[in-house]
Amino acid sequence: MVFSRRTLAIASVVIVLLGALGGIYMRLRALQAEEENGTIATEEGDQPEVESAQAFRSDLAIPVGAAPVLRDTLVMSVFAAGQAEAFARTLLTAEVEGPVTEVLVREGDQVRRGQVLARIDPERYAFELERAQAQLEQAEATFAELTLFDEEIADEELRAERRRLARAKSGLSGAEVGVREAELNVERATVRAPFAGAVANMAIVPGNRLSQRDSIAEIVDLNRIRIEVQVLETEVPYLEEGRDARVTLSAFPETVLTGRVVSINPVVDPRTRTARVTVMLPNPDGAVKPGMYARVRIAARLFANRTMVPREAILERDNRTLVFLFEPDGASSQGLAKWTYVTTGLENEEFVEIIPGEGTTMLEPGQLVLTDGHYTLIHDARVRLVEDVAEARG
Repeated sequence: MVFSRRTLAIASVVIVLLGALGGIYMRLRALQAEEENGTIATEEGDQPEVESAQAFRSDLAIPVGAAPVLRDTLVMSVFAAGQAEAFARTLLTAEVEGPVTEVLVREGDQVRRGQVLARIDPERYAFELERAQAQLEQAEATFAELTLFDEEIADEELRAERRRLARAKSGLSGAEVGVREAELNVERATVRAPFAGAVANMAIVPGNRLSQRDSIAEIVDLNRIRIEVQVLETEVPYLEEGRDARVTLSAFPETVLTGRVVSINPVVDPRTRTARVTVMLPNPDGAVKPGMYARVRIAARLFANRTMVPREAILERDNRTLVFLFEPDGASSQGLAKWTYVTTGLENEEFVEIIPGEGTTMLEPGQLVLTDGHYTLIHDARVRLVEDVAEARG
């Protein structure tokens, strides 16, 4: 019998397919036999990792953090930026001219009010005072000669006129002024601290020759720090003097300092639409330096008697807001996480207000809400309260 080439090709394909199917069938039978005998083999060094059943046990308590529901005043804050400045700061300049003979302090020294900082040619001004005093004595003697026996004049107006003329002729008035000026120069030749503070920007050394108004040093009072911030005009009405202010400095980003609003400028800048608000910050250890950048959070609107929870407690699933309440198991730190829908109201950077709402639960002060380790929990999950969730989970 003669077969065509097409018939032979089709027959060949059928034979190959039947062979392949037969091989697959035999391999499946072999795998089934191995599975029945518990001898399924894997490639060397590629053993599958199987989670222990312990990891999936529903009775294991998951470590979580919690915080109480609060009934307190919700504070809405105003944020602004500013720069730290010394509470008091003054530039000392030379009021007399001459060489600097002594410098008694160094930059950074703490000084008290009235403490001597430097001296400018004190001998010269002491000598000028002596000369002025001598001129005064001479003028007084001349005045006495010109008014000798004036007490015998009965006419008081005539006696007063003679004394006036005598003062002018003797130069007594000018001599008295000269003494007062010399005394003032002696005082000015000794540079003193006008108030207690720290020495900054010292500009002199012994031997410098100074002219009037030349810089000597600055005195800064660092016991208190003043921070001026610009607040939007729309927020100014909510601020009051005496309100608390939280200050964070770029130099100490992890530290929050507490200050107080001491003044609010009643005039709004028409260019920026802001008003200047001054915050005073205690600085007893001098850690805060003038010029440091500061972020200020000022207590503005206060809403009393509000039910609120930490922001970390709020979750959203299926476009609904919820929290997990902790239901304790007796007196232990273990219990169940109860999934509860809530309605939120006002919120600030720390807390969220809980208000009544249709189909949601109104929380009660003192209840515990989960704030850490609760993001993937399910309803009625078994949990235990810990201080540090990350540490508890290893």
